[in-house]
Amino acid sequence: MGGENYLPGVSVDNVIFGFHDNQLKVLLLESKNGSHWMLPGGYIQKDESLDTAASRVLLDRTGLKKVFLQQFHVFGDPSRSKESLIKGAIKSLQIDVAKTHWFFNRFITIGYYALVEFEKVIPVPDKHSTSCAWKDIDKLPPLIFDHHEIIDRALVDMRHHLNYQPIGYNLLPREFTMKNLQSIYETILGRKLDRSNFTRKMLASGILDKKEKLYTGGAHKAPFLYSFNKQEYFKVLKEGFNNEF
Repeated sequence: MGGENYLPGVSVDNVIFGFHDNQLKVLLLESKNGSHWMLPGGYIQKDESLDTAASRVLLDRTGLKKVFLQQFHVFGDPSRSKESLIKGAIKSLQIDVAKTHWFFNRFITIGYYALVEFEKVIPVPDKHSTSCAWKDIDKLPPLIFDHHEIIDRALVDMRHHLNYQPIGYNLLPREFTMKNLQSIYETILGRKLDRSNFTRKMLASGILDKKEKLYTGGAHKAPFLYSFNKQEYFKVLKEGFNNEF
């Protein structure tokens, strides 16, 4: 395994979340020998930025491209670089690494996360993996290194970001009900939200356009349809808002 083109001791790991059937899922790779699963991660080339490295690694390992990745934390506990853990990872990936390689030195990793449209993602495993698949966030398989901790921290940060960044633009059809949108927030937060309070906050944000009522056979019971106001959505995404959930 070569390494002259990479920065020793530094890596990136991507936590890719998806929303499907009211379940929050995370995209994982299965090791060659089937003993462990892992996040799509890799090394940083000497001539690229961290953000570029994260996007390149994600493309190389899963086939996903044009994904907006958000950096959220640096993981540097010395225990994550124990030789036994590194040897286990090498074995599961079925790669050849010399004992003097910097791969055996201490590593820190920079975490990135993204929330993507589940239906449009077609994961493709790389040469070091047997499969690339979505797993329920509450039913994760055995993971290498501290990848459980990385996922947990990504979820905490994503929940925090809900208070000042909108979500849903790439997760819902063009027109949707307020219940559809609230369901995404509740799934990510892991708790129920007051319907009237949620509706008030969403409408006050200015990111939604109200459409005609959805016909369900009884007009008086039909919920309103909404769509995202693209201009306002991305303005708020850039500038932020204050919606405490």
